Parts: sequence; structure tokens; C-alpha cells
Amino acid sequence: MDTDAATDRMHPSAPHAGWTYLMDMDGVLVHEDQPIPGASDFLAELRRTETPFVVLTNNSIRTPRDLRARLKQSGLDVPEESIWTSALATATFLASQRPAGTAYVVGESGLTTALHDIGYVLTEKDPDYVVLGETRTYSFEAITTAIRLIEGGARFIATNPDATGPSPDGILPATGSVAALITKATGRDPYYVGKPNALMMRSALRAIGAHSEHTLMIGDRMDTDIVCGLEAGLQTILVLTGISTTASVELFPYRPTLVLESVAALVGRTSDPFDS
Repeated sequence: MDTDAATDRMHPSAPHAGWTYLMDMDGVLVHEDQPIPGASDFLAELRRTETPFVVLTNNSIRTPRDLRARLKQSGLDVPEESIWTSALATATFLASQRPAGTAYVVGESGLTTALHDIGYVLTEKDPDYVVLGETRTYSFEAITTAIRLIEGGARFIATNPDATGPSPDGILPATGSVAALITKATGRDPYYVGKPNALMMRSALRAIGAHSEHTLMIGDRMDTDIVCGLEAGLQTILVLTGISTTASVELFPYRPTLVLESVAALVGRTSDPFDS
């Protein structure tokens, strides 16, 4: 099987005269399943002007097809091929490191599907990797198996370092929290592929044939989206519809290129977002 399958699912775009947009999903386009005001108009303008864009998410639970359906229910039209997840980035990374390898996976369909698509065999018997992703049903048995396999020599990979995730009832433990538990038990740190690792953005750029000098990143978090964009060599826009606030921006030693209230402020100016 073609080990570039995770990348090939997104077809390279023709060169574009303006900007290419990378953007986070939660906190930029939606809150849970509620669209952020102006997000639909912003996406419609990108499609109408044929501006290349990719929606990025550290969430590895769902496949791009599932995420497209979720966004569609929220009134946002994002093509499946314009969605790039930490699961896809992880699969692309593993395909480049150890083609046709084996892995024990703690995660859901978004991650297992991505690994199957690059030709990986999922097994509990002497795997090359333990791959930890996000799930709403972390199992003590699965975590114990992961610890024992890492102790036995399996390499430790995690899709992203996010310690918590949102839910209607409050925060939930996420991949980073469970990774910390496994690290405490094994003394082995995982390699995180998702944001803020700039590798995730670079893999998305390669997937659509874009270049960093003409790309900008829109995010709601200084500690993941903005630093990741900076380290990938992109222009960055922080929107104040998610985690970071005007006050919290001042706590960081780096700054975004632009701070906006929301993506609604970009409607009508996507060709040159920095033209005030």
C-alpha cells in the first residue's frame, strides 16, 4: 500500500496569487457544536474566491469525513479534503519514519483509520510503536497494555499534548494527561506530532502544495496555534473567540502578526488581511 496515502488524500492546489489559510477549528470556527458568528461567511468567501485553506485540529477522535458532517450540522461547509487532523499528521509522520510498520493504538476511529490507510498493522504483539490518541473512553486495561509494551521496547508516540478537552459539562482529560500517566509509569516521554509541533503545519502545507511564505495561521491559543505558526514560518492571526485573551497575549514572549475579535473581521479582506 502507498505509504503516502494520508498525504495524498489532499490534492495539491495550483499556485494562488494571495494567501493560503490554515486555521484551528475549535475556538476559531466553532464552540462545541455552535458556529462562531461570522465563520460561515468567512468560509464562504474563501470558497468563492478559490482561496486555498485547511482546517486543522489536534482532535484525533474523528475522521475528516466525520468532522465534515459535524461542521455541516453546525452550518459550516468545509470539504473533507480541507480538514487535517493530528491523526493524519501522525500517520504521515510514521509512514515517513517506518513504512508498513506496526502499532498498538489507544484511540478512536480517526486514528485507527489513518494508520490503516498508510498500511500499518494494529497489534498488541511486539509493535514498533505505541500510539496514543484521544478517546472519550480511556480504558485502564488499554493504558496498562501500553505501559507494558513501552517497557518492552515499543516507541512512544502521541498525537498531541493537549492536557484537557472541552465538553458541555466541563473539561475532560485528554491525550496529554494520559501521556503524562504513561510517562510517569515508564520514564519514557512521547514524541508529540500535533500542535504546537510545527511538523503538523508543515505536513498540511505539503499536502496542499502550499508554501509558508504565503500562508497564515488563524488560532485562538497563543501556546499552540500561534507558536506553532511562528515556528513553521507563517504569519499568524489570533482571534479572541477561544482560549487566549487580550490580556493573556502579554504574558508570552512572542506576538501574533495580528489580533482580531473573530474571523468575522476577515470577511471582505481575505485577499489581504493585513491591509487596515
